[in-house]
Amino acid sequence: MKAITKKRNGLGLLAVMLACLVACAMALSACGGSSTGGAPGQPGSSGSGGKTFVYGTTGYGTQMDDAGLNPHDTYSGWSAVRYGVGETLFKFSDSMQPEPWLATGYEFTSDTTCKITLRDDVDFSSGRHMTATAVKECLDDLIAVHDRAPADTKISNVEADDASNAITITTSEPCPALINYLSDPYGAIIDMQAGVSPDGNVSGTGPYMASSVSDTEITLTKNEHYWNGTPKMDRVIVRAITDGDTLTSALQSGEIHASYGLPYASYALFKDGGRYTINSCDTSRVFFGQMNYASPVMQDDAVRKAICQGIDRQGFVDTLLSGRGSKATGPFPDEFAFGDATVRAEDFDPEAAKATLEAAGWVDSDGDGVRERDGQRLTVRWLTYPGRMELPLLAESVQSTLGAIGFDVQVNSTANHTTIRKDATAWDVYASALVSAPTGDPEYFFGTHVIQGVSANYGGYHNAKIDTLYRQLHEEFDSAKRAELGTQMTQQVLDDHGMVFVSHLTMGIVSDARVSGMRPHPCDYYEITVDLDMT
Repeated sequence: MKAITKKRNGLGLLAVMLACLVACAMALSACGGSSTGGAPGQPGSSGSGGKTFVYGTTGYGTQMDDAGLNPHDTYSGWSAVRYGVGETLFKFSDSMQPEPWLATGYEFTSDTTCKITLRDDVDFSSGRHMTATAVKECLDDLIAVHDRAPADTKISNVEADDASNAITITTSEPCPALINYLSDPYGAIIDMQAGVSPDGNVSGTGPYMASSVSDTEITLTKNEHYWNGTPKMDRVIVRAITDGDTLTSALQSGEIHASYGLPYASYALFKDGGRYTINSCDTSRVFFGQMNYASPVMQDDAVRKAICQGIDRQGFVDTLLSGRGSKATGPFPDEFAFGDATVRAEDFDPEAAKATLEAAGWVDSDGDGVRERDGQRLTVRWLTYPGRMELPLLAESVQSTLGAIGFDVQVNSTANHTTIRKDATAWDVYASALVSAPTGDPEYFFGTHVIQGVSANYGGYHNAKIDTLYRQLHEEFDSAKRAELGTQMTQQVLDDHGMVFVSHLTMGIVSDARVSGMRPHPCDYYEITVDLDMT
């Protein structure tokens, strides 16, 4: 379409200029007369722009693989669910049991067929009613494009019955954990007719909807169509702040009202109960390293075993995490029936680690503190990233303790880790953070990080026994037997020294004392909800 322009005469231009001056004067007057804690749209505002809440977090952005709000793109569903835009058919209780959310119930009519009944009072933020057909459209797209959901859920077909407001899911094989997987953030139900914007914005069913989305910030407004109460904030800003000192200063200055991912040393600054609130809970988020089996040095089990023996897990928790966590044995904390209490791993024992290396021929022949074998120095390239503040601290600890037993640990802590980890020649150990049981079940971890060829098995670990056990787990409906299989698989990974698990996270959200209705959850989702308020 050709643009249409219109000439203005001198009087018209003067009138426009005068009108602009009057409008600016009125706006300035309004700002000066209505603010109680800052200009409208700024933290603490309750003026014409309404109530605004600003949330600083280390958990959002490209480093986390969760930039944007499209649940069908890598881990961006976490952002959709965390920040109140998306909701799943089922959600997890505090005891990590799935319970209805957008659904009202389910029934396995056979080992491969599950009927799910939906709520009839839900609208998308687009205004479209959530029907069975709309849910089918969303799940169909999820299975078509997502990197993990097809292998997890085994969904082969979804049928919609709008008359009974239900969907029937057929799987290609038995999937006992189907309801758990549908509670994963990638299962957030979005309006596919409204589509996904180039910046990753979507129309969900949550209490808030995004007016702008970038890799570093999301601006949210009330979803006027929300089905489960009235959102109390007019605007919510989620801001990625990856530097710990900056995050701490922002909360102290009032630039943000709540924070996720504060440095552990900063918690002491916010113990004033009159000004701040600290809400904490134990989670299954684990800090761990994957051994790179494509690396010649890591193919030596003695090297992998010595690494496991040479990391001071308890010291890391006590000193660098200021006690805000627990020493890990495997991927799952004690609270799970398949957790740490059921498995064993190498203890921190520097002398045993030295003996392990000596027996394998790794000796310091030139006295420079680094062991060699056949002319090769014992160098370990430790890849990690700064987005999780614990990870550079872990690298620092590992560099010290492994260095003391003869390793040359070269740390690469970079925001570009997602690209580098794809090059198997560029690293030896990849250290990251993961919620190991976001579905309350052991299958998720093994299905994403352990089985050969899965999306996050970056180190190429493989054991045929694990494959056999996983197939049994995937088809087992009995929860006690599933737990036992999870334990067996974890023990095999530990025996192979295929991964080293260091600590589990005690997650904290620190907020201005005026903030209410915001607390961490064991699954690490559900941060911004309809209950969020600020006085």
